[in-house]
Amino acid sequence: MNVQIFIPCFVDQLYPSIAFNTVKVLRKAGCTVEYNANQTCCGQPAFNAGFWNEAKDVCNKFVKDFKGSDYIVTPSASCTGFVRNYYGKLFQDSSKSNEVRELGSRLFEFSEFLTDVLNFDDTGAVLNGKATYHDSCAALRECRIKEAPRRLLSKVSGLELTEMNDVETCCGFGGTFAVKFEPISIAMADQKVSNALDTHADYIISTDMSCLMHLDGYIKNKNAAVKTLHLADVLASGW
Repeated sequence: MNVQIFIPCFVDQLYPSIAFNTVKVLRKAGCTVEYNANQTCCGQPAFNAGFWNEAKDVCNKFVKDFKGSDYIVTPSASCTGFVRNYYGKLFQDSSKSNEVRELGSRLFEFSEFLTDVLNFDDTGAVLNGKATYHDSCAALRECRIKEAPRRLLSKVSGLELTEMNDVETCCGFGGTFAVKFEPISIAMADQKVSNALDTHADYIISTDMSCLMHLDGYIKNKNAAVKTLHLADVLASGW
């Protein structure tokens, strides 16, 4: 199966290992992975900040970069949810409305693509320790992703997965929300990390590095005894 990979801008700039591990796992699942080096951003940051015209320019480029019939896979539920749910609003009643709708049907978050499209859930990964999983708002509410990452993690040898309290509560990041409402954002991170620590987990795992980046900043500031890991890094470990 031929797959186009979309790497979110912040992953490209700050966490490139996630991109490489996503490709590694997809190839093990039998995919031929292609990367269009012209790709940039899905447009979500500008859209969320209220700059819809500027966002539309970026979104137009995304549509152009991913023309074709291949599946598009990204290690970000946030980007997936934005393209699926908001491109239609930006291009409503335009000549691109059908193209945008078709593109959204080809775009999948990494974990749901593995389980729902490929029916592939055992990468042969090994990670010894205890983990708890964080449902990002984008994955849970915009993409309806709940079981896919847990199914994949259940196959990781040596990993014990334990649910934390209030697992579906937001981590507090929310993009510019963390900047505009810093005290609230920090309090939400404190609640999320406290719930994770109560499980005695070694790792907090999620589909979204944006959430984990926020939580990791809080963890390091408080010297908390837990680490953050993106799902792709977990599934690529040990082989």
